Amino acid sequence: MNDPRVLFAGTPAFALASLEALVDGGYRPVAVLTQPDRPAGRGKKLTPSPVKTYALEQSIPVLQPTTLRDPAIGAELEALKPDLMIVAAYGLILPQSVLDIPAKGCLNVHGSVLPAWRGAAPIQAAILAGDEQTGISLMAMTAGLDCGPVYVSEAFDIGADETAGELHDRLAALGGDMLVRHLPGILDGSIAASEQDDDEASYAGKIATADAELDWQLPAMELHRRVRAYNPAPGAWFMLGDERIKCWRAAIRPATGQPPGTLSVDDGVVVACGDCALSLDEVQRPGKKPVSAREFSTQLDLDGKRLG
Repeated sequence: MNDPRVLFAGTPAFALASLEALVDGGYRPVAVLTQPDRPAGRGKKLTPSPVKTYALEQSIPVLQPTTLRDPAIGAELEALKPDLMIVAAYGLILPQSVLDIPAKGCLNVHGSVLPAWRGAAPIQAAILAGDEQTGISLMAMTAGLDCGPVYVSEAFDIGADETAGELHDRLAALGGDMLVRHLPGILDGSIAASEQDDDEASYAGKIATADAELDWQLPAMELHRRVRAYNPAPGAWFMLGDERIKCWRAAIRPATGQPPGTLSVDDGVVVACGDCALSLDEVQRPGKKPVSAREFSTQLDLDGKRLG
């Protein structure tokens, strides 16, 4: 299809990588949809999304509806006469009335190899589950939760110490690359979508701060995954006295022979776990900058103390 009319819907940095790839690849959207500006930073100043900032730099029209169920928004999108809508981490539900607008439907860039990890947090879910691989799926959108037929998926290995932030960046780049490579085939029909096997589906729900607490009764391997999965947000944490300490980097160590939660200080800071132990390699006290374990051990009396 020559010069397809593409709509793009996305909000965070993950989506920005796809939008940049589209523009660089010659698929300049006729308009961009993104979430309304949100308060950010200590001053809670209204801040545009990464997608909005880039779209304005490129002089691409930006729409920021609070809902897509408003008939006026639907009429505005219809007037654009899109051939395809591409969606990447947009954050709003697309009702059937909107899904039906583009002549060739809506295409989602999803951060997993579907049907694994449908839902809001597939990157974190893959790390928490100890998956050896993850990837990107280009999916035809339907009204259900990430259950539409898949045009193509590509996978790669997850690093043993890779954080969600690091994995996010690799997946975002792959998503943009896949869009540009496969869009011609999707648009001309030479790439057919295959239905997902619902029996093989798994789900990745939204993340709450409570999910990131480190429970020292658990095996060190599971806690190590939590540290990786919740870096950079919301940050794995534990209580030390009345301080909530965040742990950004950790490593699995041999068992110390101490009860779970017992701290020991040598060249670093090690916590006994339900199985083996966890070295706290980078930590952050409230209101402070992240520091190494060695520096952390000089700030507080830790040796022999037991965490809850």
